[in-house]
Order: sequence, then C-alpha cells, then structure tokens
Amino acid sequence: MLWSLLKVLVFVAIIAALAVGAGYLMEMGGGAVVTMGGQEFTLSPLKLVLALIVLIIALWIVLKLLSLLVATLRFINGDETAITRYFAKGRERKGYQALSEGMMALASGDGSVAMNKAAKAEKFLAKPELTNLLTAQAAEMAGDTRKAEETYKKLVKDEATRFVGVRGIMKQKLAEGDTDTALQLAERAFALKPKHEETQDILLKLQAQGEDWTGARKTLATKLKTGTLPRDVHKRREAVFALSQAEALFDDGESTKAREAAIEANRLSPDLIPAAVLAARSYIEQDQKRYAVRVLKKAWDAQPHPELAAAFAAIEPDETPVQRIKRFAKLTKATADHPETKMLNAELFIAAEDFPSARRALGELIETAPNARSLTIMAAIERGEGSSDAVVKGWLARALSASRGPQWVCESCNHIHAEWEPVCQNCASFDTLSWKTPPQAQIAEPTGVAMLPLIVGALEDHSDEPEEVVVEDVAEEADVVEAEVVDDAAEDTKPA
Repeated sequence: MLWSLLKVLVFVAIIAALAVGAGYLMEMGGGAVVTMGGQEFTLSPLKLVLALIVLIIALWIVLKLLSLLVATLRFINGDETAITRYFAKGRERKGYQALSEGMMALASGDGSVAMNKAAKAEKFLAKPELTNLLTAQAAEMAGDTRKAEETYKKLVKDEATRFVGVRGIMKQKLAEGDTDTALQLAERAFALKPKHEETQDILLKLQAQGEDWTGARKTLATKLKTGTLPRDVHKRREAVFALSQAEALFDDGESTKAREAAIEANRLSPDLIPAAVLAARSYIEQDQKRYAVRVLKKAWDAQPHPELAAAFAAIEPDETPVQRIKRFAKLTKATADHPETKMLNAELFIAAEDFPSARRALGELIETAPNARSLTIMAAIERGEGSSDAVVKGWLARALSASRGPQWVCESCNHIHAEWEPVCQNCASFDTLSWKTPPQAQIAEPTGVAMLPLIVGALEDHSDEPEEVVVEDVAEEADVVEAEVVDDAAEDTKPA
C-alpha cells in the first residue's frame, strides 16, 4: 500500500514538473528561426523542444530499421544473428526440458522413457557430454547393454568425459563377470582419476582377486595418501598384502624376499595369525629362535590358535614330551583359562602319556563348551586310562555330532575355510576371515587324524607295548564310529 502511494506521488510530481516546464517555455520570449526550401519557420521555445524530441525518436527508429535490414541480410547469408539466436534458444529450451524429463524418468526407474527423452534432448542440444551420459544410463536401466556400451565408447573419445566412459564400461564388464577386462579398465580409470574412491576400491578388489599383491600395495598406498582410508585400516590391509606376497614369493622360490615380506607383515599386524606363523618359521630357518618365540607369544596372547602352537613346537623339534610341556608353559601362561590353551595342554600331557594331568588340563571344557576336538581328546584320555571300548566310542560318537569349534569363517557370508586366505572363496570379500565358531555346526575338515591335530610332533612307536596308548588309534576309532553311525542311519531309513 505504501509503495503504491509512493508511485502515485512520484507520477504526480513528474506531471507537475512537466507542466511547470511547459508553462515556463510558453512564457519565455524569443525562439528559433529555421529556413528550409526558401521558407522560414519560426519556432517558439516550447515548439523547439518538442521538435528536438521528435527528431531524436525518428533517428532511433531509422537506426533500428537499418539494424533489422543488416540482420536480415546476414540471416540470408547464413551468419549467426539475433534471429538465429532466438530460434537456437527455443531449441535449447526444448532440449533442456527433455533432458530434465529424462533425468526424472531415470530417477524413477523408467528406462524406456528415459531413453526416449535422451534421444529428444540429443536432437535439440549440441551437448553430447550430457545427452550421451543420460543415454548410456537409460540403456543400462532398460537392459540394452549393447547401446550402453556404444554410448560409453563415445564418451571415452572425448577427453572431458573419458573417465565417465571408462568407468561405465568397467562396471559393465564387472556385471558380465569379465574381471580381466574390468581390471585393465580399472587401472585406466585409476590413472585418469587417482583420487576417485570408488575406482580405488574396485581396483584394489580386482588386484586382490587376481593375486597382484605388488599392485595392490601400491593402490593401498594411494588410498592412504589421498585420505580415503584410515591409517589403522591401511596398516592391517598392508599386513595382509605383505603376507600374501610372502606366500607367493615362497612358492616362487624367492625365500629371502619372502622372509622379509613375512617379517614386515608381522610387524604391521602382530595379531595376524598366519603372518606370525610365517614370520616365526622364517626366523627358525635363520636360527633366530628368540625372535620366533617373541613373535609367537605376542600373537598367542592376542588370539590362541593351533597353528601358533604348531610353529612354537617347530622351534625345538627334537625335545622330549616332558621338555615340551615345560617350554610351552611360557607360551600359555597369560591365557591359562582360554579353551585353546586347555586343549593344547591336554594334548601335551597325552603325548607324555600323563593322562590324569591331561584330564585336569581339560577341566570342565567338555561340559561348558564341548566341541569335536575336546571330545576326541577326552576319548584319547579314556583310552589311555584303560576305559572300555564302549566308553571310548561313546566320546567319539559325541564328537561326531558336536560343533567343530573355531574355524576360519568369513564375516560377510559365514563361509567356512579350512585355511586362512586373504580373499573369501565364496563372496570374494577381502580380509574378512576370522577365527571363531561358525553360527551353525558345519564341517570344514573330515573326521580322522585332522580332528585331533596333535601339534606336539610325532609320537614314539609303541607297537611292542600293546597296553600303552597310541593316539592315532583314537582317530582311527573315530572313523569306525562314524561309519557305524552312517550304517545305522541307513538301516533306519529302510522300509519295514
């Protein structure tokens, strides 16, 4: 309201000023004499001002007409003019509208509509970097992989859109399962944009699957440098890659480099069990037993594991069972209540044929957390103490149906592995294996000698002493019991 009143006041003021000015000019004396064609025209001051205004307007109209004439001639000759720009703006407006509608269709999941809108936008716009990208994504959504790949190849030809094109084809090859081609494209995309996090992750995963450990470590270093990976995660994954590289070097016969890589892996992640085992064995080969003990003890304190105990036994392979019990006490001192420590001590006492001590070492483990290994150890103890075959077979029968205990289980898919691996065999996830009891009782290794992995070395031959216990007999007995259970089950399924 106030603004409207102000505009009215301004208008009235202008009209008043013009009226005052006109009155002033009318009262003013004098004027101007204009001679044209032998005739004289006398103009008063007011008429003179009006004539000047008319002259200025006429001059402006003439100039505009001349400009229109020039523009028309240029339009006829094909040059860019205001007329062409006008029509171009119309096409551009239609093109951007089609592009916007195509993006909305793409977001809503309607691939066919998005492709139609992309074609319309391509018709009106001269911007292939926009329309080709929409066309490729719409073709992917519509299931037209051939059209999508052709469009991505067009994007590769333009330097401004090359990365987008390479990335698009790479994802297509991944979807098709062509990991070799996808790896080459990932390397090319990584070279174009080293800081792109998704490309880094895809390249790292493909390198790990292809066991290119050297390339994977370089990619991992770039991730740390560009800030796309926390330092602690980088340290762990670097340890895994170094361990995998060490194992590959051992297979290739390059033992020196392999030992260096194994020791580096253990330094980066002391709790990585396979790295500790490999580093310890490397120290043993160099007769550096003190370093091997230190590595294994640190890893054991973090996570007791049978492979660590086996490597610890390998430090002194010729010692007697009694000497081994004494030496292992230094390893297991800090984890006396851990189930793995209890089973390890029981196995050590069985090797020394001290079965009462083995029973005490096992404690209540067979009641609180029974698994196939602890129950099989209990069967060996019963056999060693002279129990009947029925008692021994009873423990072995329980072992057949019990949980297999901790195993290498993938955190992503719960797939069980008999040995640790950097990449899951089932879901191809990297560094997801952990030593734990699987959610369901599953068998990762056959029943038999592997069920009772006596990491204490070879036992002495007791063939001349039939009353003594040879632990391998218990494992063989387990096979017999398993066969009997299978036969009984088959009998139960037969029709009466």
